Amino acid sequence: MLAFYKIIHFKLLIVVCFVLLQHAVVAQQRPIFSQYMFNGLVLNPAYAGNQPQLSISLLHRDQWVNVDGAPKTSSLIAHSALKDRPIGLGLLVSRDKIGVHDDYSIYGSYAYKLNIGVGTLSLGLQAGFNYMVSDFTKLSTFNPDDPLFYGSVSRFSPNFGTGAFFNNRNTYAGISVPYLINNKVYDKEDVISEAREARYYFVTGGHVFQLSPAVKIKPSALIRVQEGQPIGMDINTNVFLQDVLNIGASYRSNDSVILLFELLLNKNMSIGYAYDHTLSRIRQYTDGTHEFMLTYRKALGKGPCHAYF
Repeated sequence: MLAFYKIIHFKLLIVVCFVLLQHAVVAQQRPIFSQYMFNGLVLNPAYAGNQPQLSISLLHRDQWVNVDGAPKTSSLIAHSALKDRPIGLGLLVSRDKIGVHDDYSIYGSYAYKLNIGVGTLSLGLQAGFNYMVSDFTKLSTFNPDDPLFYGSVSRFSPNFGTGAFFNNRNTYAGISVPYLINNKVYDKEDVISEAREARYYFVTGGHVFQLSPAVKIKPSALIRVQEGQPIGMDINTNVFLQDVLNIGASYRSNDSVILLFELLLNKNMSIGYAYDHTLSRIRQYTDGTHEFMLTYRKALGKGPCHAYF
């Protein structure tokens, strides 16, 4: 009876995800992180509970230092597997500040996992909302009566998304469309705008190679497809030393070169840092981007808390 329940449950998730992926809607642009390979929930709801542990991360990203009004993002990323059940739950809470705009978001994730012999296949759903507040009184404008830039406005934007994630001991791959609804970019009385947020598709993958008992290396990649824009790609390499120190480097196409590290402080705690060296024309105005991460992990059973992805 339990096996029958699992099959029906999984098939229902497949149908729902397929319908969502086929639905002709457009999702909004989201912050880009450099340490996403260890916080996969920011890209894919199916990542929730990918390891038998509770994981809570605090992440802050200060983009394009020295550029006035540049993005600053703070996030809480939490997810866990349910003990003895093929289910993962996740929570993503974020504040993204860009210029006079403050964008607050809360999203919950649900993933159902199925053992397919060679690994685990998860299908995930997420739902939540963004609440954006734009205070145009902070701007200095040539025309104080310009209807585009006066007063303060707010906008509530619900959204939902889906994804699939496969992993085993050494390999992972995923595909996701985490935000599907094409909410308006600008919504203000007496102003007409047809601008819509663009949908993102994410494809990720990586493999861990053990070079020696003390050294492991993990090449990985992320393909980022945004409707109406060129395809973007991240190519990453991480080296794990004694399962205590992780040193990595990434190339983000036409954007930046990234150096990062993660240090395991004890059984449960780790800290991480990433520096993005900007390659685009904006590099002459900025000292790059800094990203800080603090993570707590607690195993739900036997085995280490540290995960390679």
